[in-house]
Amino acid sequence: MTKQLTSKDVWTAINKEMFAVLGMVTARNQSRTAGIVYIVRDSKLYIGTGKESWKARHIAANPHVSMTIPIAKRIPLLPWIKIPAATITFAGIGRLLNSTETDSELLQAVFRQTADDPARLADSVLIEVTPQKEFVTYGVGVSLSEMRDPQKARGRAQVN
Repeated sequence: MTKQLTSKDVWTAINKEMFAVLGMVTARNQSRTAGIVYIVRDSKLYIGTGKESWKARHIAANPHVSMTIPIAKRIPLLPWIKIPAATITFAGIGRLLNSTETDSELLQAVFRQTADDPARLADSVLIEVTPQKEFVTYGVGVSLSEMRDPQKARGRAQVN
């Protein structure tokens, strides 16, 4: 049986992390992924990248993206025992935002110390990812022993 999670449960887990894998489709309909660092604001994820980066080019050509957020699992006092990561996966819509379209607080959160560099901001964009429909999870909100049973470890939640 799939674990029924609330949207709040999943957003809480997303907010605790900062790394994800972003999936995109190229203009030639080829799939590509990239590891990214994100922040969350108002139920959207934001990623900083260069205006000319292939992430920006792919999203400009096709805004349909997917994201997978791994959540490391460890056994307290036994860190050498390998445990598969829990995951949150979702489909979303990506949108490119120039620095002039966003507030300074968001730019500071994404670009940190380089947010005060006008040249850096001129060459950068934010990717805004809005999750769609539902989150699909594995190992979120379950114990380590329950993760061994796929029926107990799987979960779903509506985005909002």
